[in-house]
Amino acid sequence: MKMWSGRFRQPLDPEFEHWQRSFEFDRRLLKYELAASAAHARALKNAGVLLADELISILEGLQKIGEQTDPNSFAVKDNEAEDVHHYVETQLVSLIGEIGYKLHSGRSRNEQIATDLRLYVRAAIDQLRSELSELCTAFVGRAEQAGTAAMPAYTHLQHAEPVLVAHWLLAYVEMFLRDADRLAECRARTNICPLGSGAVAGATLPLDRTFMAQELEFASPTANSIDATSDRDFALEFVNALSVLALHLSRWAEEMILFASHEFGFMHLPEAYSTGSSAMPQKMNPDLLELVRGKTGRTIGCATALMVTIKGLPLAYNKDLQETQQPLFDAAETMMNMLPLVAGFMKAVELDFERMGEAAQSGFMNAWAAATYLVNRGVPSRLAHEQVGKAVKLCLEKNCDLNGLTLRELHELNPAFDERFYECLKLTSVLAMHDVIGGTAPDRVRRAIAETKKKIDSLREEVHAHA
Repeated sequence: MKMWSGRFRQPLDPEFEHWQRSFEFDRRLLKYELAASAAHARALKNAGVLLADELISILEGLQKIGEQTDPNSFAVKDNEAEDVHHYVETQLVSLIGEIGYKLHSGRSRNEQIATDLRLYVRAAIDQLRSELSELCTAFVGRAEQAGTAAMPAYTHLQHAEPVLVAHWLLAYVEMFLRDADRLAECRARTNICPLGSGAVAGATLPLDRTFMAQELEFASPTANSIDATSDRDFALEFVNALSVLALHLSRWAEEMILFASHEFGFMHLPEAYSTGSSAMPQKMNPDLLELVRGKTGRTIGCATALMVTIKGLPLAYNKDLQETQQPLFDAAETMMNMLPLVAGFMKAVELDFERMGEAAQSGFMNAWAAATYLVNRGVPSRLAHEQVGKAVKLCLEKNCDLNGLTLRELHELNPAFDERFYECLKLTSVLAMHDVIGGTAPDRVRRAIAETKKKIDSLREEVHAHA
């Protein structure tokens, strides 16, 4: 029996009936539907709508549905369910009889789906933040292993300055920690309860909405029933946060693809996360990295689909909102599946510190250090920049590095140069020069690693508090 069929004189067109169902994908919401239904049942008992034995029967029936249903296969087996709400109702009635129909007293599927989706997003955020803590730990672990190994940093994809490999790795950790913060902020705005909003105007029974919110560990009930049943801001914010996370992962993947190429040679791909070519026997292809990069477009597409679906909808609930579920599920599951693989890749990849170190000492990456040497000797910054630029030009003519210039040649550019200039050009000196908070000086990076580990511990504690 349909949940709405009483007013209709003709059955639905069979093809339309099949086409308009959402059960194939909203089956993911089963455990949240069962939890929300249990909270609603208790509120009905408190309002005098259900007797004590009826409440017990309904709660036992809901529990049995959860125990007997395989969330990975039951959508295929049940050909009659219109959506997850219909499925639970029909299963409940088959288990406990017509008392099961009383569960729907005073509520609407509009508030049910709004509640289920918030519960889904809240749980997904907790899982993603947990995965992000593990990913950050993998990056920090590799940063500690790198020690004082150096590599080139790039601007415009051109050699810029040498940095510690650990400093480069920590740059990505900063991105991922911001992603975790964004998800936490989204969680706070998601964590309000639509139950009791009815179809649009609020429940028709005296239900204790605060009680239902507390039962489901929401911070509070929603403030407006019209907004509650039509709001999908939490889904938009969530998927947009995932899009930013995906962008960060894509930037990382692109760098790793470049650095694993023969031209860079900074790292060797782990075989466990790579594939070969069906034509060229020598090939090892960065498939994980390329898929990470590719799935970023997919995630951004989900965010776009959500925004376009919602942009022209009048208040309150419209069937169009059914189309917001699949992009939400797809983006969440894409990221939840991806993060553990990225962490595994980072633990397995082999970094070539020797090759990176050699590259860190080529391409005049000590030029700014040379200019800083002159600044420290009283030369105005702009003049120091110009004179070191002329020194680089001379080196290109002589086919040497800055330390290949004689003191006499340097004096012709500026008499402020002396023997100490050559010491400032050494890699250790160039790295140590960046001795500021957030800089790549080895001591600063050691302290940054310690501080980052504390941030990751705090993230873990926050996640565990919601478990």
